[in-house]
Amino acid sequence: MSRRCELTGKGPMSGMNVSHANNKTKRRFLPNLQDVTLISDSLGRSFKFRVSSHALRTVDHRGGLDAFLARAKDEDLSPAALKVKKEVAKAASA
Repeated sequence: MSRRCELTGKGPMSGMNVSHANNKTKRRFLPNLQDVTLISDSLGRSFKFRVSSHALRTVDHRGGLDAFLARAKDEDLSPAALKVKKEVAKAASA
């Protein structure tokens, strides 16, 4: 399972552990990923995603999954999220 947010594309970053003696060793900063179920208002059903806690706050701030997907860039979304975005857009236009 990849450590990448399905809605924002946020993934692992690299950096250094720095000791008190200023010794540096490589390390990875992993995103805080959560398995969540988000409900689409226009489709009337729920979808399971693996998203970062930051993305979850952004979805809530923008007013739900449909509003978030409408403003999201296609290259940031996972294939599953992109499929949901197209379904939501189709339901909104009809």
